Amino acid sequence: MELCDLTIHELRGLYARKEVFPSEVLASVTRRIHKVEKDYGAYLTLDLEGAAEQAQAADARIKAGKALGVLEGIPVAIKDNLCQAGKEATCASRILQGFVPPYTATVVRKILAQGAVILGRANMDEFAMGSSTEYSAVKESKNPWDPQRTPGGSSGGSAVAVAAGEAIAALGSDTGGSIRQPAAFSGVTGLKPTYGLVSRYGLVALASSLDQIGPLTKDAEDSALLLNILSGFDPMDSTSVRVKELDYTRDLQQDLSGKKIGLPLEYFGAGIDAEVKRTVMKAVDLLKELGVEVVEISLKFTEYALPAYCIISSAEAGSNLARYDGIRFGKAAARIEDNLAAFYTRTRSEGFGPEVKRRIMLGTYVLSAGSYEAYYKKAQQVRTLIIKEFNEVFQQVDAIITPTTPTTAFKFGEKSQDPLRMYWSEVCTAPVNMAGLPAISIPCGFSCGLPVGMQIIGDHFMETVILNIAYQYQRVTDYHKARPEPVRKEGTA
Repeated sequence: MELCDLTIHELRGLYARKEVFPSEVLASVTRRIHKVEKDYGAYLTLDLEGAAEQAQAADARIKAGKALGVLEGIPVAIKDNLCQAGKEATCASRILQGFVPPYTATVVRKILAQGAVILGRANMDEFAMGSSTEYSAVKESKNPWDPQRTPGGSSGGSAVAVAAGEAIAALGSDTGGSIRQPAAFSGVTGLKPTYGLVSRYGLVALASSLDQIGPLTKDAEDSALLLNILSGFDPMDSTSVRVKELDYTRDLQQDLSGKKIGLPLEYFGAGIDAEVKRTVMKAVDLLKELGVEVVEISLKFTEYALPAYCIISSAEAGSNLARYDGIRFGKAAARIEDNLAAFYTRTRSEGFGPEVKRRIMLGTYVLSAGSYEAYYKKAQQVRTLIIKEFNEVFQQVDAIITPTTPTTAFKFGEKSQDPLRMYWSEVCTAPVNMAGLPAISIPCGFSCGLPVGMQIIGDHFMETVILNIAYQYQRVTDYHKARPEPVRKEGTA
């Protein structure tokens, strides 16, 4: 196994013993990038020269015996919707080509303060709208386990970078499953924190009441390390919550005896692939052996969660994207029109891709005077019922386990022409965002050579519980240690 395939905590141990230095790790990651990036397309832009300077500075600090940051010398990728001063941020959209933010997202500032080496900006579905990265205006990212299949989305580039060894860890954003779904498809660990636990300042918004930033890593311990850095109140974010600061690595070793886990019948029914269900249930049986008590529960509003999510997210997306008009934000149309309305139309027609246009139109419709009561208001009422139902269930159980996705990674073109089938890939994850809950996806097996993800959902601000369960499962399994071959022949599984 090469250095680029190691975890944050493994590299931290090597650095502490001065057995390895950041420049060596970066060299390993760079070699892997040069070897596979043209085939996988994890990145939109790379800054390997800047990364080399950061790694050399980290080398000097380690050799001098200075205090080190938690991410000292760790190569990290960041999703292209996270702003960094002086670095182009396009959200994989034509309309933002050339946009260079004058400010840095709080999460990016935090990882830099802890010594992270930022490699570049990861590919994504345009404005985070999609579940496959097929909606990137630049290129498709490909699943390292089978390049004919998608890596999931919208944080597909971030997931590919971690899975393929093109980064040690990555940051993504999750609106309806955009961290957990690509984590499941790509065989890595993806954590979506409680809404408000991690600052959204500097994140280009999709749906402001649903978006949350989180890490994609190689295991749960790395997720806990990164959450320690990312979490915390931020006065720059009005939705940031003041909570007691915790060490999320503290309870990882805790025994699972006495923990009660709920299995919702609705997440194992129609539409869930039989092999995915079998693989997740096998993982649940292993958790029973570790002392967990498993009970069947019902979340009867689950069937309404995805339609309500689509309405609310589209409404918020339409509002958030109104600013991209070629004057306030966004690249102006190539040809100047005779009037302002025509200029706006041409700018947005040229700048936005098909999925973004679809959601803007849907969002505008459900917020219109004749449809607001029937759609948007009703969706918000459903959201309230979903939150209430989760709250009631968490009076009975410590966590909930479901499949992360109803299927394994699908092939390119299989769902991109059918939006409803594409949205269905988030059927297990979207309810979590609707309720603002934390959830983590971890690899729990394979189906036909493709990774299967298990989702562990916790109550609000109970990240310690789901991380503990994830860590203990990974302690006795090796699925999270499996790595795709660095180069694969197209079409192999």
